[in-house]
Amino acid sequence: MNLDRLFTIVGSALESQRLRLNIIAGNLANAGSTRSPTGGPYIRRDVVFQSVTHSSPFHRIFSATFGGPIEPSGVRVAEVVADTRPPRQVYDPKHPDADERGFVLLPNVNVIEEMTNLLATSRAYEANIAVMDTGKTMALRVLDLGR
Repeated sequence: MNLDRLFTIVGSALESQRLRLNIIAGNLANAGSTRSPTGGPYIRRDVVFQSVTHSSPFHRIFSATFGGPIEPSGVRVAEVVADTRPPRQVYDPKHPDADERGFVLLPNVNVIEEMTNLLATSRAYEANIAVMDTGKTMALRVLDLGR
């Protein structure tokens, strides 16, 4: 694997994880929001990742002709999806958004789940930084060999 390709893959992973961190931060910030622009409580969001291939036309033709795989060249966020879990119902008759029975609809955000996702995403980000540092070290060693 050449270093240019390595940095492209790692860069796309870092960008995708950064976007996931932003979505998680939004979920945590709105964990108590009973009103959203669409009406009703905030709805938790999540990202869907997709592998990306940036192979050359020659590589695609060669792979189609001789049956070789087209190797992934990175990852991207394919879409941001809304969580389909229903909102939580809590009895709080004094809340301004309570219905006639005294129940309030709260977001379907589980703070513990979001913190776990935040930790996993941070670790993935750190792992990608470590891969980039290793690639940089390899490139510098190759340059030293040429001296």
